[in-house]
Amino acid sequence: MGRMRDISRSVGSWFDDRLQVSRLYAATAGHTIPSRSASWWYVLGSATLVCFVLQVVTGICLSLTYVPAPDQAYQSLEYLNYTVSFGWFLRALHDWGSQFMIALITLHMIQVFLFGAYKYPRELTWIVGCVLFFCTLIMAFTGQVLRFDQDAYWALQIVMSIIGRFPLGAELLYLVQGGPILGSETLSRFYSLHVFVVPGLIIALLTVHLRLVLTRGINEYPVPGEGVDPETYEEDYEDLLKKTGIRFFPDGADKDVIFSSLVITGILCCAAIFGPNGPNGPADPTLIHTTPRPDFYFLSMFAAFALMPPYMESFVIVYVLPVAIVLLFLVPFISNKGEKHPSRRPGSVILTVMVMMTLVVLAIQGLSSPWSPHMNAWSAVPVQPEFVKGRTPLELVGASILQEKQCRNCHSLAGAGGKRGPDLADVATRLTYDQLVRQVLQGGGNMPAYGKHLEPPEVSALVAFLRTLYPKHESAARNSAQPPVPR
Repeated sequence: MGRMRDISRSVGSWFDDRLQVSRLYAATAGHTIPSRSASWWYVLGSATLVCFVLQVVTGICLSLTYVPAPDQAYQSLEYLNYTVSFGWFLRALHDWGSQFMIALITLHMIQVFLFGAYKYPRELTWIVGCVLFFCTLIMAFTGQVLRFDQDAYWALQIVMSIIGRFPLGAELLYLVQGGPILGSETLSRFYSLHVFVVPGLIIALLTVHLRLVLTRGINEYPVPGEGVDPETYEEDYEDLLKKTGIRFFPDGADKDVIFSSLVITGILCCAAIFGPNGPNGPADPTLIHTTPRPDFYFLSMFAAFALMPPYMESFVIVYVLPVAIVLLFLVPFISNKGEKHPSRRPGSVILTVMVMMTLVVLAIQGLSSPWSPHMNAWSAVPVQPEFVKGRTPLELVGASILQEKQCRNCHSLAGAGGKRGPDLADVATRLTYDQLVRQVLQGGGNMPAYGKHLEPPEVSALVAFLRTLYPKHESAARNSAQPPVPR
């Protein structure tokens, strides 16, 4: 036995000398951490990483069956739910894994903020973590779009309306959609984002994030009265490691392993008990009076826009949201030193409680209120005088219908109005009378069908008004098979 043991050690030493496994272990899993950092408060990051690994594995399995085409995406999910053995369970694992991952990364960011772990010298660690947080949200939203059910379709419509408010909104819409309307190019782009682009970006950012954790160290458990002084912090941290340092694995990782096991168990139980989310009916643009709901992590935003006065929508979207995101990234530079313990930073605690309570209350409202997906910031924009001057009574009725039916939310008149659809100032040069009637009744592209929601006289009045919308130096479009009528 002793000789065999010696031979094994010799072989192991030979491989270790070539592969440097022991040095790799010492620089990664075996790196030294403060003993007090082996706490239950520090298990959220590793659990989030475990959820991401689960998402990658289940996502690869789902991609073998899912078809990213508008006419087959819904059917492929139905096939997974009811035909493939345990296909429903695989979808449920992926869905619940996503929800757990977002919840955990949110809690992880809150813990980092409250413990002051973003302060010197870990500013870049916080910034990379924030990018990872937003990448996770993008992963969740693109995953919802891939269901391409009624909720996904209208959620995508709302996001396109948001994008249209920004400068260069038309160009951004074309880039995101892959064309002027929602179609196969749109779904293909979101599939590529969800399966290739965003996961690859997350893996790259995770590599940088873990590298920063290894090089700058894990934040020590905050103690009241012990603040951060950039001039002496690194020396103090090294002294702390020499006095109380332990190896992360196996000495300090027991709580991480236990908590990650509980998280996986929770995902398995939720998947088995509640099953997958949707699909909730195939996407149908003709159902304009629908009440779609986003997944839980977007309910707060959904409710906020529904409760918000229309005149505030564009201001909040274009200015408030970007400023809030920038401030989130600037946190390490706004407060870079000083106390870390929450008891010595009551302002941070109060801010966190207020933000989380607001999000929870909005999420509850978004879950229970029958709000329409339409964003109506442009409903009150009046029709410009040049478009109603000299019009007949029937055409004026059509102009009022254009306002009452919230057409201005998606369409503008000479640049005033929504950016979702084409400008109507010259619509009569593009579509004939019959084409306008058919577009209003049947819809097309991103436009819902209004045949079930407008009476025939209303359609006649609306189209009569639309036929007057063309520049003075041009004529209205006409059927080439019919002789022109002198103006």
